[in-house]
Amino acid sequence: MTMTREFAPGGYRFIPGPFQYSGGVAALHGYQIQRMRFRRSVLLERGFEMAAEIIQSAGRPLTAFCACELRSPAPFTEQGFRTFNEVYVGTLSNWGIFDGTTNPVARSNVCPAINPPAEPSFYAFSFTIPADADAPKSFVIAGSGEAPEGQGSYRERCVRRGDTSPEGMREKARFVLGEMERRLGAFEAGWRDTTATQVYTVHDLHPFLADEIVRRGAVDAGLTWHYCRPPVVELEFEMDCRGITIERAL
Repeated sequence: MTMTREFAPGGYRFIPGPFQYSGGVAALHGYQIQRMRFRRSVLLERGFEMAAEIIQSAGRPLTAFCACELRSPAPFTEQGFRTFNEVYVGTLSNWGIFDGTTNPVARSNVCPAINPPAEPSFYAFSFTIPADADAPKSFVIAGSGEAPEGQGSYRERCVRRGDTSPEGMREKARFVLGEMERRLGAFEAGWRDTTATQVYTVHDLHPFLADEIVRRGAVDAGLTWHYCRPPVVELEFEMDCRGITIERAL
């Protein structure tokens, strides 16, 4: 059973992960998660500034920031990814969210294959707001690619590394779907509780879409396919999902 931890200053709990992000977040009792999507990607620094303005104008502390969806110019090397993450968590540290070791914020960071941003940018972010006692559960499951996290380099642990054949992609998808289900289970949730599922790949989904994704109930609320690559070189398939009733476009 995947354990969760509470981040009381933000009004949510989270699945512990590596220093750069958590495996997912869920609102605590008395709160719900609201998602804000930018109509056009906003450069990282400006995105944080706008997020701060929106969160504080809603009467919430900056610690209410609980999830973000980023876009980067191209997949990073593993060292490049670590360097980017060290810069990214600096703002979270300043906001009283990242304590130097544990990061409760869920994240997806993918790379558009066509018309990518010139620099890492915000696509969307989420934060907690007060809710009625009977508000439906709300959560964000962070993006995951086809490699177990925290167990050596991505290169060493990538599922079917370098294999983008239909069967190779099927096996990668199975792994990622299983990880989504493990994280959902940590919040006592399942696909039936999701309001959106997103997939990120430049490879064909159709050979395994029906059998591996639709039959699980993973797309009952629809599927958004972003023509993007995962953030690290050699990863080919990523997914995230969420259960959120309040979403706005900026």
